[in-house]
Amino acid sequence: MAERTDIDRALATLLRPEAFRDYGPNGLQVEGRAEVRKLVSGVTASLGFIDAAIAAGADALLVHHGLFWRGHDGRLTGWLRQRVARLLAHDVSLFAYHLPLDAEPELGNNARFGRLLQLSADARFGEQDLGFIGAAGPWRTAQALAAAAAAALGRPNTCVAGDGRALARIAWCTGGAQGYFEAAIAAGADVFLTGEISEPQAHLARETGVAFIACGHHATERYGAPAVGEHIAARLGIAHEFIEIDNPA
Repeated sequence: MAERTDIDRALATLLRPEAFRDYGPNGLQVEGRAEVRKLVSGVTASLGFIDAAIAAGADALLVHHGLFWRGHDGRLTGWLRQRVARLLAHDVSLFAYHLPLDAEPELGNNARFGRLLQLSADARFGEQDLGFIGAAGPWRTAQALAAAAAAALGRPNTCVAGDGRALARIAWCTGGAQGYFEAAIAAGADVFLTGEISEPQAHLARETGVAFIACGHHATERYGAPAVGEHIAARLGIAHEFIEIDNPA
């Protein structure tokens, strides 16, 4: 058993939220019971995830996408009321870490996504150094990398192959980081992997020759929360479980 405050402290020490300008609050978002025997991790604090975690005996939840974001007006109505009400009714805490969970160098989303594809970063790029970049490893073409990513993630992706150059440097940033493409190009990447693609990126890939691969927002961000959850749970001597709620995005 651990105290909720111990989990709060351990997460803050590991993920350093004070180092980031983020789109919402990092850390404890909903306060539940003081004592925690089981921590359940997931990608998003959806109602489906909350219900599944409660059914699994969770005392506290750790997610990448929490409940509160910049621009929300803060009223507890509709879907937000449902989620908060469920947590409060069962006295379950919710911890959420967004950009800090992407950036953590060993256990975060970018680090674990890179490991999945046999990539190792030797530098960072982009706003707040969220992007990772390193040698191409075993991948020689964007098409081969895209095929490996599809197989590893279990879902198709969108690959704009650029000029077909041999790969020397691969850059990546999980989730909705398509806006980092120009920074990846400036950092010397031959291909950039992320979760989503918007209209401009296909044109940029064709005009610069740098390939762009969109692998899915949820699909690329389902690795950091379980890695951090398992690490914190082992450190504090409590149980941990990761619950996957499928998402086509």
